[in-house]
Amino acid sequence: MAKLYFKYGVMGSSKTAQALITKFNYEERGMRVWLIKPKTDNRDGDNIIRSRIGLSSSAYVLPITENLYDSFLNLSSQVDVIIVDECQFLSEEQIDQLADVVILHDVPVLCFGLRTDFRTKMFPGSRRLLEIADSITEIKTICSCGKKATVNVRIDENGKVVTEGEQILIGGNDKYTAMCYQCYMEKRREQENLLY
Repeated sequence: MAKLYFKYGVMGSSKTAQALITKFNYEERGMRVWLIKPKTDNRDGDNIIRSRIGLSSSAYVLPITENLYDSFLNLSSQVDVIIVDECQFLSEEQIDQLADVVILHDVPVLCFGLRTDFRTKMFPGSRRLLEIADSITEIKTICSCGKKATVNVRIDENGKVVTEGEQILIGGNDKYTAMCYQCYMEKRREQENLLY
């Protein structure tokens, strides 16, 4: 029986690498994978998913307004599994549409992405996955202090923690780092004390 999977982690936790390895494993067994990335994620070009360790693959680029269930129906005879990278950028409706694919067509859907943004607030797609996914797995990585990293910290060009701004700012190591919540709060307090 197919499931809707949510595999989440902070920036740099190898989510994309794991998505691409999973794709390879399915294809090695002769299964057809529909690899999807939201149009919002344009870091590596329009239709490329690339991990920080160098793995890459072409992917279907999904606009935020597209009905995923309808798109699946057009491809259903060619799809054995769906893998979504950067799933936090999907709408709540698109997550529900993926759940319909699982339930009505017995096709597994594996979603890889962030749980929260740089303000520690949930993305709408991630919130919906936490509400309805059949399987939820944290992909862990560590803070520089050695504790488990849980916060996607946005940094400016001087390495200072940014706490205000638009929820979405596409970037890599130049704009984000992963920290444990304690280090994140200590860094914020240190910066705030310097302002007074």
